[in-house]
Amino acid sequence: MKHPLSFFDKIVTAQQAQQLVQRWRLFGQTTVFTNGVFDLLHEGHLFSLSEAAKEGDHLIIGLNADASVKKLKGPNRPIQSESSRSKLLAALPFVDAVVLFESDTPAELIERIEPDVLVKGGDYTPEQIAGAESVLKRGGRIVINPILEGFSTTALIQKMQRPEAEGSS
Repeated sequence: MKHPLSFFDKIVTAQQAQQLVQRWRLFGQTTVFTNGVFDLLHEGHLFSLSEAAKEGDHLIIGLNADASVKKLKGPNRPIQSESSRSKLLAALPFVDAVVLFESDTPAELIERIEPDVLVKGGDYTPEQIAGAESVLKRGGRIVINPILEGFSTTALIQKMQRPEAEGSS
């Protein structure tokens, strides 16, 4: 049986991601990029990521670093460290690379690695998506995937914080 790359090998720097995209392009393969915090990986995340992976040959995830998450989500986040979150994402078979970024948005990372497809979940318009202009300018595509209703990291955190008497386990 062929052994796939260790998931540790899928956690790469921006420069390494850029090189991967360039290599894949030489073989006529397309790169999909999506991003997020992915603090408590849940079914909604898996749905969104697997749908994103269908949009091209390779999926790269831009992952908000811990400092970025604190700025965006507040002092009690992230629940899991960037190290744990990156490893969980890299372990998914349809993920080809995970790249941490420190800024509030992945716009600079997207500009650098030049993905062919940029995927975001939710009710966004292309004008609202960080990095969309860069992708469109190079002839790429923007895809907005639906969100799987009923799954939210915030809701999971709130459920875990409720007293036992209020809810079921």
